[in-house]
Amino acid sequence: MIIAMRTGDAPAVEVRGLTKRYGDVGAVRGVDFTVEAGEVFGLLGPNGAGKTTTVEILEGYRARTAGEVSVLGRDPERRDRALRERVGIVLQSTGMYRQVTVREALCHWASFYPRPRDVDEVIALVGLEGSRDVRTRRLSGGQLRRLDFALALVGDPELVFLDEPTTGFDPAARRTAWNVVRRLRELGKTVLLTTHYLEEAQALADRVAIIKDGVIVAEGPPGELGAGSSRYRVSYLSEGRRVELHTEDPTELLHRLTRDALARHERLEGLEVARPTLEDVYLELTDRAEEV
Repeated sequence: MIIAMRTGDAPAVEVRGLTKRYGDVGAVRGVDFTVEAGEVFGLLGPNGAGKTTTVEILEGYRARTAGEVSVLGRDPERRDRALRERVGIVLQSTGMYRQVTVREALCHWASFYPRPRDVDEVIALVGLEGSRDVRTRRLSGGQLRRLDFALALVGDPELVFLDEPTTGFDPAARRTAWNVVRRLRELGKTVLLTTHYLEEAQALADRVAIIKDGVIVAEGPPGELGAGSSRYRVSYLSEGRRVELHTEDPTELLHRLTRDALARHERLEGLEVARPTLEDVYLELTDRAEEV
């Protein structure tokens, strides 16, 4: 059974006016967002948009220039042990001792935490049961990435940062990782996810924020973004080519298209009516941001 967002709790993450500058360059420029306890929140954006910088500030790896940041009620810049014990992190790339086994690595990591999860339970959660006694130097790239997941989860964190967690995964491994994220939601964990895969955010996130040039350009549930943009896409085949139209009133458009086709004694082959996907909205918003 899926556990609903715990809206009565204090937010897991609060960001107000977050700014990060490198000399005259503003990598993050006044970002605001909130991540509620128990939700999966996706942070999306093209390369160089500022999402990794934002997440690294939340993780305590990078100091901010200005703004207010709260992670589980604490300032991550102080990097106090009490906060680190409650947070799990999957970075874009990591390293691991090559001679230890999967289980040895997890037992070692578990010893750093006051109340870790059972190591064998975590191994099963990430799908490494068949590799628990395999040395890490013999693991495939996908298996190493699953180990990254396991290391982030073994401390039983309340909040998990996943920074591009499925980069380099084959489709099967990506689906396994998605199941891990869904399981985290079932366990009541909060997840902040950055990803280049828009279908990943569509499948996993309760809410997303799209960041472009250090600024949030849209925020909300994936299926509700794009207010004010074309809400429906109508397409059909004409002389072997697909014609695509956008409208906020598909009923009127379909009436006109079918009326004109009947008058010409033609058929609207391959007629499709669809709402914009998250990818459509993302591309529209980021392109619009570039034009401003």
